[in-house]
Amino acid sequence: MLTCIIRYHIDPTKKDRFEHYARNWGQAIPRNGADLIGYYAPHEGSSTLAYGIYNIPSLAEYEAYRARLAADSLGQENYAFAQSEKFLLREDRTFLKLVSTPHGDPQ
Repeated sequence: MLTCIIRYHIDPTKKDRFEHYARNWGQAIPRNGADLIGYYAPHEGSSTLAYGIYNIPSLAEYEAYRARLAADSLGQENYAFAQSEKFLLREDRTFLKLVSTPHGDPQ
């Protein structure tokens, strides 16, 4: 299992647009095969960093998931919304694997 962490640099004057974008992914991502942990918008501290976090079984599954997401009507709408509203200044993806015991799991 891999965890994808997307770090977004957003326009702080358009945080409401990012939150709309995140709510749409909250529907589209699980529907297309990834285990969404959540989207996180700035609250205190940095006003320009936001995150999206989900689990995916493998990089091969990630590629198939991305193709499904690109074909999804809400996914297409959300991509277009981000392009037109220009609230995303930068987007970086990192794939991590869990190497410790998850919180709350007995060893």
